[in-house]
Amino acid sequence: MKKRLFCGFWAAIVASVALGQTGAHSGSISPYSQYGLGVLADPSQGFNRGMGGAGLAMRDGTLVNTLNPASYSAVDSLTMLFDAGLSLQQTNFKENGTSVNGRNADFDYAVGLFRLRRNLGFSFGVLPFSDVGYSYTASSYLNNTIGSITESFTGSGGFHQAFVGAGWRPVKPLSFGFNIAYLWGSYTRSVSSTASTTVNSLSKIYKASVNSYNLTLGLQWQQPLGRKDQLSVGATWGLGHKLGADPTCDIINLNMSTQVSDTTTFSIDNGLELPMSYGVGLAWTHQQHLTVAADVTMQKWGSIDFPGYDDNTKRYTLQSGLLTDRTRLALGADYVPDPNHPTSYFKHVHFRMGASYATPYYKINGHDGPKELSLSAGIGLPLLSKWNIQAAMRPVLNISAQWVRTSAPDLITDNTFRINIGLTFNERWFAKWRID
Repeated sequence: MKKRLFCGFWAAIVASVALGQTGAHSGSISPYSQYGLGVLADPSQGFNRGMGGAGLAMRDGTLVNTLNPASYSAVDSLTMLFDAGLSLQQTNFKENGTSVNGRNADFDYAVGLFRLRRNLGFSFGVLPFSDVGYSYTASSYLNNTIGSITESFTGSGGFHQAFVGAGWRPVKPLSFGFNIAYLWGSYTRSVSSTASTTVNSLSKIYKASVNSYNLTLGLQWQQPLGRKDQLSVGATWGLGHKLGADPTCDIINLNMSTQVSDTTTFSIDNGLELPMSYGVGLAWTHQQHLTVAADVTMQKWGSIDFPGYDDNTKRYTLQSGLLTDRTRLALGADYVPDPNHPTSYFKHVHFRMGASYATPYYKINGHDGPKELSLSAGIGLPLLSKWNIQAAMRPVLNISAQWVRTSAPDLITDNTFRINIGLTFNERWFAKWRID
């Protein structure tokens, strides 16, 4: 048993290294990742990505629900869970009648869960936080003196978190939990401009590297509603704090004919910060067949000053008004015909659907960025073998499809089709086997 725990722990470490390496090229291809800390990652796992990402109130001992660490207390005493997922996506970018397609794939997460003692579960793993990845150019004609200007925008990087967490149920209806994560990563963004009437090229290069922590607290209350129904309430609180990072900005003026450059470097001490965040969710379960869940989350980005270069003062400083509070709504359902049926495979398959809506957390030229609308559907396919005759012991292959539209007036519209694949291993590692 100790060897298996050790292997599971190191599997998460290997996954963290893989995530760190993928961060070099990023899981994002969106030009909107040039704002803030990048495009915020979907924190859900395979089982609820088909449910629009809802899950703050969901409690199931056969699932690793990192959205609310209070859920860890539901894990069975004999069970060791391990869940890993990846995604493949194709995005269409459209602006002013021009359309461009892009595609990419990314390893998303790897998490594990087992019970330490009665009513106390322990979880560990690696989750994405945000992605930065884009490359595009824009040209415009100013006047006869300056001529036309061509600007090139590039960015890469991202942030990830390796976490451990625990969930404890002191009394039957109430559970508490926490996730404490090591948050790390970096980004590099550059803007280069060249005028047709001059040999000089001006570049701004923005960099930051983070090595900090991220703390999330959670609670859940589960209340039976008669013999057939059950209601759960979940809530989370994310601690906002400074990240201890010193973002820099290099202003480079390059003479293209002589290749002589003049560089000015700005640095902001402790210039990056995580916001305070809150979440509330409800989940209703009917006879273990149907679960309906709904979440509301709020991130207080608007209270944070973010680094920005001021063309008027020619300084790189912390500025207010670059970010704004983000709200996300999620609604989803999970239906399984009969999870206790002794023979029928079809009756153990999960069918899921959901939707979500999110406001932006950054501003573009003083206006709110694009809003995000998502629709999703998925299935959970049990993987059978002679060792997992009981339904609770079956590994599950979770597959979901998402359509995500990111849009705002007079800005680029993203339409993304994404396939999520997650595999949940459910093993009886702590059972005592009897051999006759």
